[in-house]
Amino acid sequence: MKARYVQPLLVAVSLGYLRHLRNAGITPDVVVGHSLGEITALAASGVVSDREAVAIAAKRGELMDAAAQQCDGTMMAVLFISLDKVEQILAEMDAPDKIVLANDNAPDQIVVSGDNNLLDQFAHWISHEKLGKCRKLVVSGPWHSPFIRGARMQFEDWAEPITFRKPGVPLVMNATAKPEAHPTTIKHLVTWQLTAPVFWRECMETIKTMNADTLLEVGPGRVLSGLARVNGLKKDVSVFNVNNMRGVEQAVGALTSA
Repeated sequence: MKARYVQPLLVAVSLGYLRHLRNAGITPDVVVGHSLGEITALAASGVVSDREAVAIAAKRGELMDAAAQQCDGTMMAVLFISLDKVEQILAEMDAPDKIVLANDNAPDQIVVSGDNNLLDQFAHWISHEKLGKCRKLVVSGPWHSPFIRGARMQFEDWAEPITFRKPGVPLVMNATAKPEAHPTTIKHLVTWQLTAPVFWRECMETIKTMNADTLLEVGPGRVLSGLARVNGLKKDVSVFNVNNMRGVEQAVGALTSA
């Protein structure tokens, strides 16, 4: 299915779950979203309205669909190897802007984006040296890379008239891995994210410094809950997967009876 349809649907579903939580009196102390999830985080923190968030996601998806038709690239997960080693190999390949870091998800879970042939060379290098494992992701383009710079520039122009507000709670951004409060900075980082890495491991380090005792993963899936544990959120941090109405009910039951 096209990103122009999937992305606004995912954001709308996540915002629906958030509304149920809010109606039950559960509100966040800090928010962070991974890649597309950052747009949901904008609404959760009050930077944009729910309607604006869905519109932003739809435009993002539309531009990404168009970009995917103009380049021969994808993304590849790199497992059981450190970020330092990945960056060393990328430097030795000497193909700047052709194969780049896309996600730093966890200490041993990296994602790179780039040209298909270069990704194959990268995977062969990893396999030959017995450094880790690689697998291409089922995505339609090399997201979070300079390959889609044109889409990012169009996204920036399109988003210019939208009024971003100061967040009501700390909003940790993917590109800086720290809370950002200035609306202009937030808008820049949300659009810049199309061609910039998602520093998720670093975002989780920031969350840990805030002494969070409860984490709610809101939206389809449960990958981020697993990454939270891998990134060192200890067992004394409660984790809830709010990916369906049962998840909403479980979170509400646990948090309102505490």
